[in-house]
Amino acid sequence: MERTNRWMVVVPMIAGLQLAACHTSASKPVKTKPAHVEHVEGTELSRVTLTAKAAERLDIKTALVREAQVARSGGAASVREAQMTPSGSRRKVVPYAAVLYDAHGDTWVYTNPEPLVFVRHRIMVDYINGDQAVLSEGPPAGTVVVTVGGAELFGAEFEIGH
Repeated sequence: MERTNRWMVVVPMIAGLQLAACHTSASKPVKTKPAHVEHVEGTELSRVTLTAKAAERLDIKTALVREAQVARSGGAASVREAQMTPSGSRRKVVPYAAVLYDAHGDTWVYTNPEPLVFVRHRIMVDYINGDQAVLSEGPPAGTVVVTVGGAELFGAEFEIGH
């Protein structure tokens, strides 16, 4: 009789331990990478997609590429909204905070074509006027560019620190 009672205690204990082990592994959170990087076919660029939490932590800020009337006079330059000034030439302008320099001195901005998605875009800066970069080449007016968090996106794109 005593042997039968032992099995009645041992079998439920083993079953309970197995169930506890299953529950423990199922309750572990799945670790999600904060950024997913995928190659943009036909280019040397990549698309960086952030999780919502990663974008929140980086406090990503954006602005628009805009067209402005740009006039240089005697070394001084002025940048004004295109609608406000009839003189000067129309040029693309971005906040200087959006401009990134790579190791070769080339200049870039990160565009934000859709929520949480960022793609590096080459620009050519003609000159800097205060907190504005006047471009000779760059994305079209109205394109959303990153002004805060670009360096972190660059690091994620090239997996620096991983």
